[in-house]
Amino acid sequence: MPVDRPYRRTCRQFSDGHYTKGGQWQYMLHPKFAESPEHYVRAFLLLLKDLQELFDYVEPADTNLGCYSYRIHALLLRACVEIEANCKAIMRENGYSRSGDWNMGDYRRIEKTHLLSAYEVKVPNWTGTKALRSPFAAWASEAPLLWYQAYNTTKHDRHSQFSEATFEHLIDACCGLLVVLSAQFGTNDFSPGDTLLAVGGPNDGTETGIGGYFRVRFPASWPPSLRYDFDWKKLKDELDPFQTIDYSRIS
Repeated sequence: MPVDRPYRRTCRQFSDGHYTKGGQWQYMLHPKFAESPEHYVRAFLLLLKDLQELFDYVEPADTNLGCYSYRIHALLLRACVEIEANCKAIMRENGYSRSGDWNMGDYRRIEKTHLLSAYEVKVPNWTGTKALRSPFAAWASEAPLLWYQAYNTTKHDRHSQFSEATFEHLIDACCGLLVVLSAQFGTNDFSPGDTLLAVGGPNDGTETGIGGYFRVRFPASWPPSLRYDFDWKKLKDELDPFQTIDYSRIS
């Protein structure tokens, strides 16, 4: 049966196929849903600003995917550090507590709870055929993420692996960060003022993502048993209306 109350830091499709369901998305605004979500969003917005500045010098185009530089490398490191921070927050706030340092072996469990591999991100003003990115697609077949491997190799041995810090890996890492944020918060950026979340409208099936630059296609393939089906009006006044995901039981 469908999920009758939301999980912490988890945005999911509802049983009717939508993500909004007439205001039901407001569970994401509850203070128990996520600790300091604006902190994670702000880090992405700063990275996005610097990425757009890079576009003044490296045109977003197929022909430039193999470019590499110190600036690209620095942004790649930042993007992947933020992905790790978000993944850690998802698992920590859901009660995961394995001793020792957590790594991508731990974080890939999030694929099964957030369907990261099913998200697609469209890069605007792209020249060529590679504008649509699926940064976590490899996880659907339990394969490694090439852009994350590039981050690791260039972080530990930049001298000999510097050419792995490519524009393509940077784009996928930035899109990957947006996917992880979207899988938690939808299109909600937690900015002051009125908040509106809308998923599912344009003809191409994408929505303007957090930050207003990339467009995101949210998964439409959630199994019925994993979809949300609750009445937020009945839950919202509870002291803690959320449930946790037991990541220790997911391999």
